[in-house]
Formats: sequence, structure tokens, C-alpha cells
Amino acid sequence: MADKLENSRFPIRTILLALAAIAVAFLLFRYLPIAEWMQEFQVWVQGLGPLGYLVYALTYSVCVVFFIPASILTLGAGALYGLAGGLGVVLLGANLGSALSFLLARTFLRERIEKMTRGNPRFEALDRAIAKEGAKIVLLVRLAPVFPFTYSNYAFGLTGVRPGPYILATFVGMLPGTIGYVYVGTAAAGAATGGSMASTVLNILGAAATMAVTIFVARLASRAIREAGVEA
Repeated sequence: MADKLENSRFPIRTILLALAAIAVAFLLFRYLPIAEWMQEFQVWVQGLGPLGYLVYALTYSVCVVFFIPASILTLGAGALYGLAGGLGVVLLGANLGSALSFLLARTFLRERIEKMTRGNPRFEALDRAIAKEGAKIVLLVRLAPVFPFTYSNYAFGLTGVRPGPYILATFVGMLPGTIGYVYVGTAAAGAATGGSMASTVLNILGAAATMAVTIFVARLASRAIREAGVEA
């Protein structure tokens, strides 16, 4: 009965969460000088030519390695480069930072990361699940971010998953969420910087639909993670 009730409410929660994300992004770009910052940054990056894309991606990867939340960079990539360019920049930066964090946890920072995760029941359950099902668990965690992204990159380095499957699972698992947030940045910037009412409405509705699908996929992945023995 509880599962049926949860399923019946899920579409409403999904829509509300998606609309809330759109509203926050819209307000950020409308009422804070983020649009101006992005324009200034865009001018600087464009002055670098194609190198600007690489600079943005490397900046993103540094944030990932140093535990700096990069959500605003994800939204900003969509605002600056559009969906396709922003998606490429974020995927490159996030995956580069994720792989570097993973390798650091296996080498120079292993003792420090072990102290951080010691006694954490969720990490212990994650480690056991990976021992049984390997990169499948990495994929599910990426689809449903039950651990903070920057933290999980290091935590995965302590598990038995191999680097190749880890990198592949991270890339694939990040796609839905990255597409969602980059599109939100693209749509929010378009809606906040003018244009016709019809265009603004289409941008907001498109972003809401994208986020709704992203959240839906995340909820399915969360259920699969719980079934694997990890509390999501």
C-alpha cells in the first residue's frame, strides 16, 4: 500500500521539484548579477578562442577535485555555450575531475580518505554492493546522487571497482542529470535576457520537462540502489 501511495504521489513531487529548480535558476539569472558575470566571463573566454572551452572545463575539474560545488558552473555552461557546447564542457570537466579524485584516493590521499569514510554505514554498504555488482552500482549512484558528487569520487577510489569501468559508468550515469541542468541554464538565461513571451514560456516548459525526466530517472535508480542494499 505504501509503495502504491508513493507511486501515486511521485508525478506531483517530480513536477514540483522540477518547477522549483527552474524558478531558482530563473531568479538567479534575473535578480542577481549572474547574467553580467557570465557575459564578462564569456567575453574573456571567447577572447581565448577554442582554448576557452578547455579553460572552462579545467576550472570545472579543479572545483570537483577540491570539493567545491560546481552547480553554478553547470548552469553557467548552458547559459554561455548553449545545450550542446555546455554539455560537452561540463562532461569533460566533471569526468576529468572525477577520474583524478578517484586516482588520488587510490594513491596519495588513500589514508586521509579512509579516515573520512571509516565507520560510515552508507559507505560500507556501498563497498559491499560494489564487491558484488561492480560498476553497476557506480552507474546507479551517478544516476541517483545519493552521495555528494565530489565526496563519492574519492570514496569510490577505496572500493574494488576498476578505473576503466568506473570512468565509463560515471560518464554514462552523469548524462541525464548533466543534460537536465545544462538545459536549465540555457533556458533560464534565455528567459531572463528577454525574447518573446512565447519563447520564454517554451524555455521554461522545456526546462521543467527535462528536469522532470531527470528526477524520474534518479528515483528509479534510487530504488535500484536500495534493492542492492545501499540506503539512498
